[in-house]
Amino acid sequence: MVLLRQWASAKLVASLACLALFALSAAPASAQTCDRACLTGLVTTYIDALAARDPSRLPLAAPQVKYTEDSKAAKLGEGVWKLALTKTNFRHDYIDTTKQVAAAHVAFMEGQNHILYSLVLYVKDRKIAGIETLMQRLTPGSRFRPTELGGPIRGMNDPVPAGKKMSRADMIRTALTYTEGLRIGSFIDAKTPFADGIYRVENGVVTAGPGCGRADCGLYEQNIMLHPSIIASVAAVDEEAGTVMLWMNFGYTDSYGPGNSLVTFEAFKVWGGQIHSILAFFPTLPLATARFWPSLDPLP
Repeated sequence: MVLLRQWASAKLVASLACLALFALSAAPASAQTCDRACLTGLVTTYIDALAARDPSRLPLAAPQVKYTEDSKAAKLGEGVWKLALTKTNFRHDYIDTTKQVAAAHVAFMEGQNHILYSLVLYVKDRKIAGIETLMQRLTPGSRFRPTELGGPIRGMNDPVPAGKKMSRADMIRTALTYTEGLRIGSFIDAKTPFADGIYRVENGVVTAGPGCGRADCGLYEQNIMLHPSIIASVAAVDEEAGTVMLWMNFGYTDSYGPGNSLVTFEAFKVWGGQIHSILAFFPTLPLATARFWPSLDPLP
């Protein structure tokens, strides 16, 4: 009887040891999160694949993933993938390790045309599980020339000073005061906290801050058009770099052409309770354009 109990006890110990080994071996398979380098690498892989017009280079989480161009369902290999694009040196990443999202503003050339490309990659198990894009083509005859796409946008890549980082929720809340300022037509009344020397680049053109080329380069001084039906959602929050990317449809203003609105992925450098730099790419799209992707974070 004693030997039987000893045998049963030994068998139980061996079984528990096997279960523990199985759990350890299974853990990596259930924890395939993408770190910052991994997410950045996926953006690079996507850009290279797009320039090569070869979507087969993409590490997809499934044979078919949700893919949209300008808020319309599309097929990988069609649409922008048919264009003869040349890479440039312009790229700003927004790496959201918390939500496993890799976003970027990227500039390509299509002959003499500038292609301003906004990209949001949704990542699962270190592979691309969803792709959201927005594209604006600027021709040599376009009203504004994208003069600021030769290098990093002022302030966007600066490290956040020590002790000035904000919580994710506070970063989003601060960025959304910009949306509110557009809604009511006043950044002052919206209490949008711009830092001294706030710098904004829209479609490659300086529209606020040093070098804007107008008398009212300060965002508190500029005449802001009312955007009463503007809507926004959160696309990416780079907590380490201090940037928030919002998707916005500016809504009806009767100023972007009949039935049209501006739709944008707009990024905000936020730290120390203030907005320091802004970068936006936006095309003109139908007024009813919806995002068809959920906001990463609930909106306050």
